[in-house]
Amino acid sequence: MSIPVPVEGLAEAMAERPYAYLLTVSDDGRPHAVAVTPVLVNGVLRATVGRRTVSNASARPNGVSLVWPPAEAGGYSLIADGAASASGEVVEVRPTKAVLHRPAPADAGSPEAGSCGSDCVGVRLD
Repeated sequence: MSIPVPVEGLAEAMAERPYAYLLTVSDDGRPHAVAVTPVLVNGVLRATVGRRTVSNASARPNGVSLVWPPAEAGGYSLIADGAASASGEVVEVRPTKAVLHRPAPADAGSPEAGSCGSDCVGVRLD
Protein backbone atom coordinates (compact mmCIF):
# COMPACT_ATOMS: atom_id res chain seq x y z
CA MET A 1 0.00 0.00 0.00
CA SER A 2 1.37 3.45 -0.87
CA ILE A 3 0.50 7.02 0.08
CA PRO A 4 1.43 9.36 -2.81
CA VAL A 5 3.04 12.69 -1.90
CA PRO A 6 2.51 15.61 -4.33
CA VAL A 7 5.37 18.05 -4.98
CA GLU A 8 3.48 20.61 -2.97
CA GLY A 9 3.31 18.04 -0.15
CA LEU A 10 6.99 17.18 -0.41
CA ALA A 11 8.16 20.33 1.38
CA GLU A 12 5.76 19.67 4.25
CA ALA A 13 6.86 16.03 4.54
CA MET A 14 10.53 17.11 4.46
CA ALA A 15 9.99 19.72 7.19
CA GLU A 16 9.15 16.95 9.65
CA ARG A 17 12.45 15.17 8.98
CA PRO A 18 15.82 16.86 9.69
CA TYR A 19 17.97 14.96 7.16
CA ALA A 20 17.93 12.35 4.40
CA TYR A 21 20.17 9.71 2.90
CA LEU A 22 21.03 10.30 -0.76
CA LEU A 23 21.47 6.95 -2.49
CA THR A 24 23.43 6.61 -5.73
CA VAL A 25 24.83 3.63 -7.63
CA SER A 26 28.61 3.20 -7.77
CA ASP A 27 30.66 1.98 -10.74
CA ASP A 28 30.55 -1.60 -9.45
CA GLY A 29 26.74 -1.48 -9.05
CA ARG A 30 26.74 -1.22 -5.27
CA PRO A 31 24.71 1.44 -3.47
CA HIS A 32 26.46 4.49 -2.09
CA ALA A 33 24.69 6.38 0.73
CA VAL A 34 25.47 9.80 2.19
CA ALA A 35 23.58 11.84 4.79
CA VAL A 36 22.39 15.18 3.39
CA THR A 37 20.10 18.07 4.27
CA PRO A 38 18.40 18.68 0.92
CA VAL A 39 16.41 21.79 0.08
CA LEU A 40 13.48 21.91 -2.32
CA VAL A 41 13.76 24.74 -4.87
CA ASN A 42 11.14 25.01 -7.63
CA GLY A 43 10.35 21.30 -7.45
CA VAL A 44 14.02 20.23 -7.46
CA LEU A 45 15.88 18.76 -4.47
CA ARG A 46 19.40 20.19 -4.02
CA ALA A 47 22.15 18.85 -1.77
CA THR A 48 25.85 19.55 -1.31
CA VAL A 49 27.83 16.30 -1.57
CA GLY A 50 31.31 14.86 -2.15
CA ARG A 51 33.02 13.90 -5.38
CA ARG A 52 32.02 10.20 -5.31
CA THR A 53 28.34 11.08 -5.07
CA VAL A 54 28.71 13.67 -7.86
CA SER A 55 30.46 11.07 -10.03
CA ASN A 56 27.81 8.41 -9.35
CA ALA A 57 24.91 10.80 -10.01
CA SER A 58 26.51 12.04 -13.23
CA ALA A 59 27.20 8.52 -14.53
CA ARG A 60 23.84 7.03 -13.51
CA PRO A 61 21.35 9.91 -13.19
CA ASN A 62 18.29 7.65 -13.03
CA GLY A 63 19.69 5.53 -10.17
CA VAL A 64 19.11 8.12 -7.44
CA SER A 65 16.84 8.08 -4.38
CA LEU A 66 16.52 10.09 -1.19
CA VAL A 67 15.31 8.46 2.03
CA TRP A 68 14.30 10.54 5.06
CA PRO A 69 14.04 8.37 8.20
CA PRO A 70 10.90 8.74 10.29
CA ALA A 71 10.91 11.55 12.84
CA GLU A 72 9.80 9.08 15.52
CA ALA A 73 9.64 5.32 16.03
CA GLY A 74 6.68 3.85 14.16
CA GLY A 75 6.46 6.87 11.87
CA TYR A 76 6.71 7.03 8.10
CA SER A 77 9.96 7.25 6.15
CA LEU A 78 9.79 9.57 3.14
CA ILE A 79 11.26 8.03 -0.02
CA ALA A 80 11.75 10.03 -3.24
CA ASP A 81 13.13 8.61 -6.48
CA GLY A 82 14.27 10.91 -9.24
CA ALA A 83 16.55 11.96 -12.06
CA ALA A 84 19.79 13.65 -11.01
CA SER A 85 22.16 16.21 -12.42
CA ALA A 86 25.40 17.30 -10.80
CA SER A 87 27.67 20.31 -10.96
CA GLY A 88 30.59 21.10 -8.66
CA GLU A 89 29.61 19.88 -5.20
CA VAL A 90 25.84 20.04 -5.79
CA VAL A 91 23.50 17.26 -6.87
CA GLU A 92 20.03 18.22 -8.02
CA VAL A 93 17.28 15.60 -8.08
CA ARG A 94 14.01 16.12 -9.95
CA PRO A 95 11.60 13.80 -8.09
CA THR A 96 9.67 11.33 -10.27
CA LYS A 97 7.96 9.42 -7.44
CA ALA A 98 7.64 9.86 -3.69
CA VAL A 99 5.97 7.82 -0.96
CA LEU A 100 5.58 7.75 2.79
CA HIS A 101 6.43 4.22 3.94
CA ARG A 102 6.46 2.15 7.12
CA PRO A 103 6.12 -1.56 7.90
CA ALA A 104 2.55 -2.79 8.19
CA PRO A 105 1.33 -3.65 11.70
CA ALA A 106 1.74 -7.32 12.64
CA ASP A 107 -2.05 -7.77 12.78
CA ALA A 108 -2.64 -6.33 9.28
CA GLY A 109 -3.27 -9.76 7.73
CA SER A 110 -2.19 -10.87 4.28
CA PRO A 111 -1.48 -8.19 1.67
CA GLU A 112 -3.70 -7.85 -1.39
CA ALA A 113 -2.40 -9.29 -4.66
CA GLY A 114 0.22 -6.95 -6.13
CA SER A 115 0.70 -5.11 -2.82
CA CYS A 116 3.98 -5.02 -0.93
CA GLY A 117 2.20 -5.57 2.37
CA SER A 118 3.64 -2.45 4.01
CA ASP A 119 1.79 0.65 5.12
CA CYS A 120 2.69 3.16 2.40
CA VAL A 121 1.28 6.50 1.30
CA GLY A 122 2.07 7.74 -2.22
CA VAL A 123 3.24 11.31 -2.72
CA ARG A 124 1.81 12.99 -5.84
CA LEU A 125 4.38 14.94 -7.78
CA ASP A 126 2.09 16.68 -10.26
